[in-house]
Amino acid sequence: MKRNIVIAAVTAAALIGGGTATALATTGDDEGSARQAATTRLSNDDRDRDDDAEKTVSADVTASEAIASALKHTSGTVVSAELDDEDDGDKVVWDVDVLSGDDTWHSVSVDPANGKVLGSHTDDEDDTAQVRAALKGSSVTAEEAAKAAAGKGVVTSVDLDDDGRTKSWEAETHKSGGAEQDWKIDFTSGKITADDQD
Repeated sequence: MKRNIVIAAVTAAALIGGGTATALATTGDDEGSARQAATTRLSNDDRDRDDDAEKTVSADVTASEAIASALKHTSGTVVSAELDDEDDGDKVVWDVDVLSGDDTWHSVSVDPANGKVLGSHTDDEDDTAQVRAALKGSSVTAEEAAKAAAGKGVVTSVDLDDDGRTKSWEAETHKSGGAEQDWKIDFTSGKITADDQD
């Protein structure tokens, strides 16, 4: 009886917390690369958790493909890519942050359905020197980190971790049934490990 109550409580907490995701991976496009499609419920961090304003998106474009599209549009170094709502609106996009050679930050929006760049704008960031220092000596790009994490589930974000003891990429993945996991990808080896802080 106690076991049933615990299972019911855990299930209720999972349903209330949202964050469900389903993933489907298939192969066979012209390039032979793995394609992923995800249906992920995203909630806005700025909104109250009780607000039932979660969004569902179908992402046919992987994180690595969104990064490649952003780099074709704006050259530089990708520092992060996240599947997120655009300006707190109803549309969900890949938001890719690119640091150009002249230390200008660009935020590039990529359509998750077809990989087309929807627009971009420059941002003011005050941590440019810290990011440049963290990236120095890195041989693994954000795109490569996203590809490495794709083996663990559908990647919904890749970000530079320049605050930790060891510099690395962080990736968030979702698996079928809503399981969410954070990963660290080593800057030089590309080795992926579970984020111990979760």
